[in-house]
Amino acid sequence: MHRINSLKHLALLGALKKPVKISSSEFTRYTSTGSKTAARILKQLEEEGLIDRLIIPEGQMISITEEGRTWLESEFSDYKHIFCGDEDKVELYGNVITGLGEGQYYIAQDGYGSQFEEKLDFKPYPGTLNVRLTSHSADIQKRKSQKNIISISGFTDGQRTFGGCNCYFVEVEGVRGAVVTPERSHYPHDLLEIISPVHLRKTLELNDGDEVKIMIEDRSACE
Repeated sequence: MHRINSLKHLALLGALKKPVKISSSEFTRYTSTGSKTAARILKQLEEEGLIDRLIIPEGQMISITEEGRTWLESEFSDYKHIFCGDEDKVELYGNVITGLGEGQYYIAQDGYGSQFEEKLDFKPYPGTLNVRLTSHSADIQKRKSQKNIISISGFTDGQRTFGGCNCYFVEVEGVRGAVVTPERSHYPHDLLEIISPVHLRKTLELNDGDEVKIMIEDRSACE
């Protein structure tokens, strides 16, 4: 309980966007505990990789990590389910496969990376999770993925031209991400390349052949 409440209050103070300065004694206002307990909570959040903390003479500078953000988004997803239901989501199923290894190269290009951060509101981990959908899920995806498409423009780096692509928000086993599809190619509709702020294979402990559940998310729902 302390974990989520503490992350929530840090986020309300702005720690998702930039480091915020706060002392352990000031943090007691949000934990309803003594300063020693508040300090222990912050230390635990740091050890779990949910916050970054820099000790300074006036207290400490704290920012929420991508892992911490994932925790908050999971909590948000639960509340969204309670108050909005699941009418805004579509479930897909598929199996993890090994890709061609090109995802890291393309995602590392500044022309794509800057647009991903601006339009998807996260900095992608340099690589993609490749999933081969079941035939039933592939048919669903073909019908449903045209909603809430986010366009990423093509660009040139002075030496070669990179084509545009389309994205839409998804959750992979509860972890946020986005499917990326090249704009001008006959891309198999049963294959998904998914980017995320975290290393999905490592975070979800996935191996080739593992089945995953993917939720197509409608960000405009229940607003």
